[in-house]
Amino acid sequence: MEWTDLTEGAKAVLEQTRNLKNDHIQIVEFEIGFEQTFDSNDGDSYVVSIQEEDYQNLKRYTQENTYEERYHMARNKDIVKIILLEDGKIPDNLSEFPVFRQYKKEALLKAEADSTLQDTEE
Repeated sequence: MEWTDLTEGAKAVLEQTRNLKNDHIQIVEFEIGFEQTFDSNDGDSYVVSIQEEDYQNLKRYTQENTYEERYHMARNKDIVKIILLEDGKIPDNLSEFPVFRQYKKEALLKAEADSTLQDTEE
């Protein structure tokens, strides 16, 4: 499966796994059904929407991709973690690695609450 075959939501998730390389692995967590509008630096806005079709697309891509990257995906209900593996294997202590990016309604609500709290403190 090629990059051009991916849905837009799947591309948004995979781009985040490549966005920052640390010494070990990269973890992106997302929720099926997540949708958010982001503003870009040039004044335009774009929507990240991750639906069931995107999950199926990601699952297929991570199993069949023709690039050198190796991924692991884990799903619990509607929450999915996708992990870019540096050495091609899942470490024993996976819980010790922070999640780099979250596309989850819960994370979105927390960010909004933190922003509101910060505004009231100023």
